[in-house]
Amino acid sequence: MAAMSTRKFLTLNPLSSSPLKQSLLFSSSLSYSTRSSAFGARNKNTATEKLSDIDDNAENDSVPTSGISRPLSEILKELNKKVPDTLVSQRVDNGFSIKYVPWHLVNRIMNLHAPEWSGEVRNITYSPDSKSVSVVYRVTLYGTDAELYRESTGTAALDEIGFGDPVQKAEAMAFRRACARFGLGLHLYHEDMC
Repeated sequence: MAAMSTRKFLTLNPLSSSPLKQSLLFSSSLSYSTRSSAFGARNKNTATEKLSDIDDNAENDSVPTSGISRPLSEILKELNKKVPDTLVSQRVDNGFSIKYVPWHLVNRIMNLHAPEWSGEVRNITYSPDSKSVSVVYRVTLYGTDAELYRESTGTAALDEIGFGDPVQKAEAMAFRRACARFGLGLHLYHEDMC
């Protein structure tokens, strides 16, 4: 097994010791450490003291860098693991309860397990009756041995009331579905069948 290299870095992530980050680090094959940062502490330090605390702690932090470029099989294995229930949201749509992982958490999970991924909107189509919009989204994974992409669609009603515009909603849906085609959160689609 090759030796793992480490690189010192400064993190300004306020989620460094939060339950969210710990959940996102679920079942990772890499070893990560979490620490209580100055931002996570519940004291009333001034901004200057917080920055100096970070500078003092930055020299002791190291992050594994050997896992950034990996074979696709390893990336897919990580993405196919069950997403913790703490990251799953639920909504009611047409009388049915639907479980899903919000797009911003899917993005963080992709960054963690497949840091060399990319995504793009491939097409935006409005329905002929002007009642809905559909978005085609492509997610590409880059491994050391190959690159692989999956596309999916998302559709939103143009007259739907709620947060965000219909194109944003359709894009978020298409992004989540394209990631599910790699296995991320796919178990949520099959839970009711078991």
